[in-house]
Amino acid sequence: MSAGTTAGPRKTPLNDTHRASGARMVEFGGWDMPLEYSGITAEHMAVRTRAGVFDVSHMGQIEVAGADALALIQRLTCNDASRLAIGQAQYSALTTPTGTFVDDVLVYRMAADHYMIVVNAANIAGDHAWITAEAKAEGGDVAVVNASARYALIAVQGPAAIDVLKQLTAVDLDAIKYYWFATGEVASVLATISRTGYTGEDGFELFVPPAQAVRVWTAVLEAGRAVDLIPCGLGARDTLRLEAGMRLCGTDMDDATTVLEAGLGWIVGWQKPSFMGAERLREQRAQGLSRRLVGFEVRDRAIARHGHAVLLDGAPCGVVTSGTQTPFLKKAIGLAMVPAALSAVGTPLQIDVRGRTAAAEVVAEPFYRRPRPRPAAAPAP
Repeated sequence: MSAGTTAGPRKTPLNDTHRASGARMVEFGGWDMPLEYSGITAEHMAVRTRAGVFDVSHMGQIEVAGADALALIQRLTCNDASRLAIGQAQYSALTTPTGTFVDDVLVYRMAADHYMIVVNAANIAGDHAWITAEAKAEGGDVAVVNASARYALIAVQGPAAIDVLKQLTAVDLDAIKYYWFATGEVASVLATISRTGYTGEDGFELFVPPAQAVRVWTAVLEAGRAVDLIPCGLGARDTLRLEAGMRLCGTDMDDATTVLEAGLGWIVGWQKPSFMGAERLREQRAQGLSRRLVGFEVRDRAIARHGHAVLLDGAPCGVVTSGTQTPFLKKAIGLAMVPAALSAVGTPLQIDVRGRTAAAEVVAEPFYRRPRPRPAAAPAP
């Protein structure tokens, strides 16, 4: 997946394609990635209204296999992986003993004793080392492999994504439920087709061999011409995920933020007897939180950005972790870590935006929720 042996940021198999397309490239998480092609606003709107395609090959894949694979995953992640059927994926987190984040991850059950953990680009080596060390300490029949070099990852997202991909595969895409996956050919390339994404829209993520990434990318662009599908970069990926209320590890949460403080209590498998960080999270759940990540809207004409201070009586009491002006909602929104006393929906906030105090308000998340298809009307009697 990467040149990986020379100095400078790593490159995905689509790097030359991005540059030939005129993408604006930036370094992100140690990778040379496209920030934007035609502009963040245009790319954001394409995904909300039609479809867009992203190169997310910088994400990592760590495979865990063996008779004790599930036991290891159950111990290292906070969600309950025992609920996964073969062909199903789950949002979860690798947690520390204090219930904070090593990383947020997706766990795929590939076979009875075979799991794939998809991790963030900047954390591939660290996550692999963490899981490997814990596996060795625990012993048992389990193998941990950093399989990132085996995959390129292409995300096709948006309300028209399914119609675009139907032109390229015989796999019954309608039969793949949200957070499930199937295997089949896409553009004559064997792929794992996962109905997942990071945009808040319907869509699919395609795990393909790196040598075939350009073929699939090109085929998706060609098939998407009729709906004006466009290539999208990390800039739109960030505004889309924030609009959908999705957290970014390393920005909204880290090894100093617990899963509950990040507002992700729904990914904790409380019924599990034990897992890394369980004692601390159960303690927080019983005693209540002192701080919490909340969504907010800015009421004044200002845009709050990462690092801006949240004020209480003129003094800093919290911090904005993500903030933007969203192209679709046309609002200034963000996430902020604030004292629990300020976390209720409707609570007024003040944010220091480059020396000017801007009024904001805690709002419910997600900021955007995609419309669900209405059931077909019953035939007239």
